[in-house]
Amino acid sequence: MWQTIKQIPFWKKVLAGFILGVGLGIVLGEQATMLKPLGDLFISAIKMLVAPLIFCAIVVSITSLGNDVSLKRLSFKTLAMFMFTGTLASLIGLTVGSLIDMGGSLELATSEVRERNIPGFAQVLLDMIPVNPFASLAEGKVLQIIVFAALVGIAINQIGEKAEPLKRTIEAGAEVMFQLTRMVLQLTPIGVFGLMAWVVGEYGISTLLPLGKFIAAIYIAALIHILFVYGGLIKFAAKLSPVQFFRKAMPAQLVAFTTASSFGTLPASTRCTESMGVSKRYGAFVLPLGATMNMDGCGGIYPAIAAIFIAQIYAIPLDMTDYMLIAVTATVASVGTAGVPGSAMVMLSVTLGVVGLPLEGIAFIAAIDRVIDMIRTATNVTGDMMTAVVVGKSEGQLDEVQFNAQEDEVVSQTTS
Repeated sequence: MWQTIKQIPFWKKVLAGFILGVGLGIVLGEQATMLKPLGDLFISAIKMLVAPLIFCAIVVSITSLGNDVSLKRLSFKTLAMFMFTGTLASLIGLTVGSLIDMGGSLELATSEVRERNIPGFAQVLLDMIPVNPFASLAEGKVLQIIVFAALVGIAINQIGEKAEPLKRTIEAGAEVMFQLTRMVLQLTPIGVFGLMAWVVGEYGISTLLPLGKFIAAIYIAALIHILFVYGGLIKFAAKLSPVQFFRKAMPAQLVAFTTASSFGTLPASTRCTESMGVSKRYGAFVLPLGATMNMDGCGGIYPAIAAIFIAQIYAIPLDMTDYMLIAVTATVASVGTAGVPGSAMVMLSVTLGVVGLPLEGIAFIAAIDRVIDMIRTATNVTGDMMTAVVVGKSEGQLDEVQFNAQEDEVVSQTTS
């Protein structure tokens, strides 16, 4: 019996947990929320991995990439891809939001909104530098961890032979973290089951009906972006099969959808990109970076549609200048959006402030933010994996034979 279960492909286990969780949430209703601890256990285990995994992975990826020219070229292509898809995400969000009358005759109840302290661009840059790297690791400040790890990796490359002992130690630490990650991943189907049962039981179908058009607009825009932008880049830029890409990306997409955390999905997305043939060293570089900077769902689609929705329910007209400001702000400011649940609220505050829309509107949509956050995160994570494949292929960091292999259970059993 146990051997039979072990032979079931990983993505099928995850999908089964997803479907069973939804079904139980519908049947049990609010009682299904008692299964939330199963999801909390999974998320806690994932959070345990994040800081040491990112630090070791970034350092090893930079030291493995070697010469500065290769690293600079990879970094430039990766960041250019993030900005390109982010811009398209904003435009898609604006288009879908403008075509759908989401506000209708909806009346807002007055509510108090706590004033938010939105950091300026200079402060965002300053916050990237860790004053105390050990405190950043302890507190899980991922952007600071990435900056510190990148600097450590560059310094090791510059020092050369004298830094070999430290390099080998961190490489050994990375292997330990990879193995620990594989162990934690075994909890994925259980975690997905608990989280979906809780979400459906907590919110229910009836709660979502009044905001159905808004939710539908977000999901439509996200699916258009995933299928046509990401799928198109896989097809025409990488000359690979979008069907194969989405098939192998499914486990990470499901984890992202249920956890609503880009960082929490890192172990699953790492596993998926390895099954696609992306080298471990490039995957370890692009995925943590994407979890911080590639926010097409949170920083592109969501603020654009949410701003239009709030303008509609307050009967505030938007002109072309407002649309341009929304698009630019949503694209650029997404760099500072953290890949954890709920962070898109701050991103939306920035966008609303730029175009002068009332922040009170945030309180209204906050109740269903979790449901929206699920598709936002799935979009972000899919974009990270797409970038790993497209840029990876252009730089010789992708094994096409592995990408086209039908067996998607191949994971990082060997080192690249």
